[in-house]
Amino acid sequence: MIDISNKTKTLRTAVATGTLKLKNETILLIRQGKIPKGDPLPVAKVAAIQAAKNTSQIIPYCHPLPVDYVGVEFNIGENFIEVSVTVKAIYKTGVEMEALTAASVAVLTIYDMTKMLDETMTISEIKLVSKTGGKSDFKTSYERPLRAAVLVMSDSIAAGTKSDLSGKLIVERLKKELVEVVDYKIIPDELEQIVSELIRYADELKLDLVMTTGGTGFSSRDCTPEAMAKVVELEVPGIPEAARSFGQERTPYSMLSRASAGLRGNTLIVNLPGSKKGVAESLNALFPGLLHSFRMISGGGH
Repeated sequence: MIDISNKTKTLRTAVATGTLKLKNETILLIRQGKIPKGDPLPVAKVAAIQAAKNTSQIIPYCHPLPVDYVGVEFNIGENFIEVSVTVKAIYKTGVEMEALTAASVAVLTIYDMTKMLDETMTISEIKLVSKTGGKSDFKTSYERPLRAAVLVMSDSIAAGTKSDLSGKLIVERLKKELVEVVDYKIIPDELEQIVSELIRYADELKLDLVMTTGGTGFSSRDCTPEAMAKVVELEVPGIPEAARSFGQERTPYSMLSRASAGLRGNTLIVNLPGSKKGVAESLNALFPGLLHSFRMISGGGH
């Protein structure tokens, strides 16, 4: 199975259809309730719901997931029955296979219940009509590349006794998200120096995004939140809350981060933890949704 443990949960929706072609006489018998095995449509509806909930037991590489909704509708024509299935789940992976499996099983159920009356039946098409909720649905495009800086706060890294891993990870992730990194800098955990750099990025360089790593813990030298308090004009508490919530599901220590986020002018400043693992998890939690903030900053709203 594919590892989806680092993905974020979103509302996933998929719609699939399946079509059964059959004789007009068989359609009439269904409408008149004269099928020997009973009305196939309510049975097919229940079968579709069961199939959606049990897809992972049928398709080997499908993940078990909490299905929140299964809707089944029938479109009956003169010589066909089309089954439309909608599946919803708030989870880390899509539900298109659940919808396709449900549509397939619904059509097969109708076939099974009417096969003794109609040897001409054919299953003509099983197809995915739509799916939403994946990461690509939250991608935001811009007329110009977003400009960013990465600021690493660490006494040991600044002194050369340790190598920076977290800052470089942020740089690579920003490039992957098509954000231009115009500055990458390592400084010690000095309050006034942090304040000075953040103000320079916002007021002089007028960057769109500044991501920091380090200085968010309980050490006497950890002063990033205090520096943020001197710089930020508008707090955005939801950003660090999202990162901490995502991290807390993976480690009991995420709640100990004092990271914050906020705006100075039109520059969004986001604190990340100092550890490489903490940074990786935070980035997975924040992207691509974080990039939508720049549309809001420019007046585009939600």
